[in-house]
Amino acid sequence: MTAPLYDIPVRRIDGSETTLGQFRGKVLLVVNVASKCGLTPQYDGLEKLFTTYHGRGFEVLGFPCNQFMGQEPGTEKEIEEFCRLTYGVNFPMFAKIDVNGDARHPLYRELIAEEPSRIQSEISRQKGHDRNFSPDIRWNFEKFLVGRDGRVVARFDPAVVPEDPAIVGAIEKAL
Repeated sequence: MTAPLYDIPVRRIDGSETTLGQFRGKVLLVVNVASKCGLTPQYDGLEKLFTTYHGRGFEVLGFPCNQFMGQEPGTEKEIEEFCRLTYGVNFPMFAKIDVNGDARHPLYRELIAEEPSRIQSEISRQKGHDRNFSPDIRWNFEKFLVGRDGRVVARFDPAVVPEDPAIVGAIEKAL
């Protein structure tokens, strides 16, 4: 049986159309990203994860989103250049999408449907983010870990940094 996630059309940052089917059988970390956010330095950790685990069948997939205080205002070309030049990003990047609301991309509809709750950082718990639960994407850099079977394994709060032992341990287990 094919996981529905593999059939969802997506557009690469260069404008070419594809699906996530090209990543079938790999462990994926799907992240909504932004270039002008306080969490933008997470690109370093994401690239480090990609470099460390790529040879074992792991991919980081970046999906720019401008829905959180306009923190991803650039064009796809500007985003790609910023990521490459500022953070040395080599992992696959895709065109800007909406992750919440009526225009939520089908990829995020599927991810959220599979895993509506998130693993939180201590900071998020202290701020009371676990109260008033909503399955919506909370902010830039929320992360979904997808197993080799195309099913969501875990979802991580934006404040959970890529090098957090919870993420690293989940990736290693999924590999």
